[in-house]
Amino acid sequence: MNKGHPPSSTAAAFTYAQIEQAAQDVGLIVMGALHPRLTDAKQLDGGTLILLGAGAAFWPALKSSPEWHGKDPVDRWSSRVVGQMAQDLSAKAYFPFGGPPYAPFIDWALKSGRTFSSPVGALVHDQVGMMISFRGALHFSSEFPIPAPPGAAPCDTCEAPCTQTCPVGALNSREFYDVKACHAHLSTAEGQTCMTGGCLVRLSCPLSAGAERDPEQSAHHMKAFHPS
Repeated sequence: MNKGHPPSSTAAAFTYAQIEQAAQDVGLIVMGALHPRLTDAKQLDGGTLILLGAGAAFWPALKSSPEWHGKDPVDRWSSRVVGQMAQDLSAKAYFPFGGPPYAPFIDWALKSGRTFSSPVGALVHDQVGMMISFRGALHFSSEFPIPAPPGAAPCDTCEAPCTQTCPVGALNSREFYDVKACHAHLSTAEGQTCMTGGCLVRLSCPLSAGAERDPEQSAHHMKAFHPS
């Protein structure tokens, strides 16, 4: 198993604020951070892990990139941009695609304290709600200060509209995600609302508005999920 960088006691070359700004400069946001030594994060030993994801600036950055005109534009853009960040910041890059084996992004996200499991099983983030799109992660050998996570899960005080929103009950609080029912609905005329604007359940999360997601981006992801 790839354990990434070994633990280091040397001072960090970059601060959290500098890394956050570097992410924003290329159209990404920091969606979480953790010290693997303290959280027992899978696949990593020591140092600091920074999780990167798509924010409001991601979609226009992707559409103006050379990767936009070709196959798998999102993953190819992520490989180039996050890979370049890793090189510039002396870090090791990980991606949520390209496996198997796959990097344990769900484990890392939950242990960052900024992502939680929702009542319908989907992940929910304290800033972008259910509109989560991790594009990569940077592992630094040094352990440097990171902001404390918010603490309480946002779902603890939410009325959970996500449990009542899916037109066919594919995502609900009673059972695991019914993928077959979801695909069947997306093939109908009624399902075109989800296809063109995004999953109604994910959109129903009050925090999802924080993603400032362009409906065109949601339509792109839905087409990749349900191509026919």
